[in-house]
Amino acid sequence: MAHKVIISGGGTGGHIFPAIAIANALRRIEPDVEILFVGAEGKMEMEKVPAAGYTIIGLNIQGFNRSSLLKNLSLPFKMLDSLLKARKIIKDFKADVAVGVGGYASGPLLMMANMMGVPTLIQEQNSFAGKTNKSLGKKAKKVCVAYEGMEQFFAKEKVLLTGNPIRRTSVDIEGKKGEALVDFGLEAGKKTILVTGGSLGAGTLNDCVKNNIDKLNAAGVQVIWQCGGYYVDKLTAELGGKLPNSIKMSAFLQKMDYAYAAADLIVARAGAGTISELCVVGKPVILVPSPNVAEDHQTKNAMALVNKDAAVMVKDVEARDVLVDKILELLNDAPTSEKLGQNIEKMALLDADEVIAKEVLKLI
Repeated sequence: MAHKVIISGGGTGGHIFPAIAIANALRRIEPDVEILFVGAEGKMEMEKVPAAGYTIIGLNIQGFNRSSLLKNLSLPFKMLDSLLKARKIIKDFKADVAVGVGGYASGPLLMMANMMGVPTLIQEQNSFAGKTNKSLGKKAKKVCVAYEGMEQFFAKEKVLLTGNPIRRTSVDIEGKKGEALVDFGLEAGKKTILVTGGSLGAGTLNDCVKNNIDKLNAAGVQVIWQCGGYYVDKLTAELGGKLPNSIKMSAFLQKMDYAYAAADLIVARAGAGTISELCVVGKPVILVPSPNVAEDHQTKNAMALVNKDAAVMVKDVEARDVLVDKILELLNDAPTSEKLGQNIEKMALLDADEVIAKEVLKLI
């Protein structure tokens, strides 16, 4: 009998890519394993998961809306509806085990799995566990974490330090710098900065580049700028074709490995998945944590690196004033850049997907 695994969660690339990496690892270890994804209707996973070759069912669930309390009135009904649908999914699929990677759908699916006696595993990506995972962790059989010291949130005997699963193709950068620069239409011998706000983009990082185009150009540096699908049309209109040849803007980077390979310095948000990739890439990094996330967990993720002298952090609120100066200063400081690159690489955990997949199968 083939084993049956449900993987739930999503909402952002940071949750979806690790979920797909775990699924791929399960298939490598046990080719006839049956995998079903459960996501939140209308969210990114409903598109990305089928594109990766897996089946997904959506729950009608949302997060708590901090800006409009009225929008939360339907939340209890959606939660109940999702729990009932989750029960039907688990029963119909005859799941042997359920995995939660974070995101709205993880809550009801894992809660119901726990109630039905199906073993559950949580993949906690951040250095600070959110409320949902803390509560689900009480019943979970195993909690796979990416940072040390997570015993403050979960029972010590359940915690396993695995790192976050990463897109292996993205971090495979060995020997690609020359062809990457050609691919982006950039010059060899010039310092190159990668600025990435993740799949959705980051308004603050976009403003920092947009407001300092002349300064960056005058400094003789090149920029690979991932602005995000949400912002690309507005920025294209505002810039009106005035970007110098040394700054390459795109909504989404199709070849992340080329972007990492070309870069001498990387500026990014501090999402868990991004940080896991940056550790493997091993280049100097400036992190600008997003202020728009639950419990400010991106700042805590960034501080886990800053405390090990493995990254520089700039607060979002200060970034528009200081980020570009900080970038240029670090680019011109070879010893510090080298030390940051070496220290971040020491924190890399490459085979998280395999380790987690094995733990999932052990629970069955």
